[in-house]
Amino acid sequence: MARQLEEQISGRFPVGQRLRILDVGMGQGTQALRLARAGHRVTGIEQDPTMIGTARAALAAEPEGIRERMRIIEGDGRDTGVHFLPGSFDVVLCHGVLMYVEEPDPLVAGLARMLAPGGLLSLLVRNGDALAMRPGLSGDWSGALAAFDTTLYTNRLGLDVRADRLETLTATLAGIGAPLHTWYGVRVFTDTAADGAPIPPDVDLLLDAEERAGRTDPYRRVAALLHLCGVRG
Repeated sequence: MARQLEEQISGRFPVGQRLRILDVGMGQGTQALRLARAGHRVTGIEQDPTMIGTARAALAAEPEGIRERMRIIEGDGRDTGVHFLPGSFDVVLCHGVLMYVEEPDPLVAGLARMLAPGGLLSLLVRNGDALAMRPGLSGDWSGALAAFDTTLYTNRLGLDVRADRLETLTATLAGIGAPLHTWYGVRVFTDTAADGAPIPPDVDLLLDAEERAGRTDPYRRVAALLHLCGVRG
């Protein structure tokens, strides 16, 4: 995932350009901090107080130069228009958020408005075309059969959430002026790994296999997650 994002940024913007980046639903701030360390000016939005506390603690441990480049805002990603003017950012991230939003189109449209011309919109969503894979590979046949005709599912936290289909999001991005530039699959082989599983000794090979599968049909189409990159016209 980080490799894919770095590839898109380096391929779209001049080397060394300090980008204005908005991370909507930044969680603990892992991705935002990585980008701030790379020299970019990052604004993170998060509404969970626990996540915000963790992100602020991590930021406080960074050198002053990095702390100055990152800002954390407590708020809802659907309210970006309240905080920022249209076209304020070169890159907007929204990773692992859409599955919690009942009507995602207004949110995605609002994020696209935050982009300057030529800006990059990066979305990470649950793959609605592959919901039967996880229960099927786990031997839950009734769950697999039920997953074929829906985009709703229960996640590992026990929450009822939703997935997005590639075709639908492609149409959405085209309709809001940030058409799909490229897309990847994420967690093709590792989706059924237990939470907290130890890192295997051959993790580099694992990551290389996942990276290759995430770019290659038909493997990427059955990934647990989709990483879509749209570009503002």
